[in-house]
Amino acid sequence: MPDLLHISASPRGADSESLRLARTFLDTYREIHPDAGIEEWDLWDGTLPEFGPAAARAKMTIFGGGTPSGAEAEAWRAASAVFERWNAADRVLFSVPMWNSGVPYILKQFIDLVSQPGMVFGVDPVTGYDGLLAGKGKRAAVIYTSAVWGPGLGPEFGSDFQSAFFSGWLNWTGIDDVTEVRFHPTLTGDVAKVRRTADECARDAAKNF
Repeated sequence: MPDLLHISASPRGADSESLRLARTFLDTYREIHPDAGIEEWDLWDGTLPEFGPAAARAKMTIFGGGTPSGAEAEAWRAASAVFERWNAADRVLFSVPMWNSGVPYILKQFIDLVSQPGMVFGVDPVTGYDGLLAGKGKRAAVIYTSAVWGPGLGPEFGSDFQSAFFSGWLNWTGIDDVTEVRFHPTLTGDVAKVRRTADECARDAAKNF
């Protein structure tokens, strides 16, 4: 079981600002916790199973109190394995670039795989959803980056469906200890200055994670 799991949603490698900030965060975390076990999970490595017809049917079978069989059972096992890998870590760092005002589709695929009844959520007809990860000491840090959208800009520069969606999803699962690190230099901003501020924020976040 890793002490910290880094889940990357960026495919841009050395050109990625979210991954650059993640390295700053992780380097700082290693300095403070030299014996910590850190696992890297690149969602673009080709191992993430699809969430297609069989998986959707399996989810509804479970939701209805049944037991998946055949292709449904296989899809359910694959989704369960993704959940278990994520759930094994109490501390998770996500690096999340903004794509089209939202998040990369590979991250949505991850969310759809792990957001399963009995794993992440329960539902009561009176009280509604119940985040099953609440009270388990789980913490998340999220690095949000964008190049065009930025706080204070008008809708002509896009909207922040990125953090509204993803941090909202984390809270929905029951994880309410969420630290955000942001880098939004915009097209006309002082990139170097904003980058220095984001680096400092990443280091501070790692020191307290």
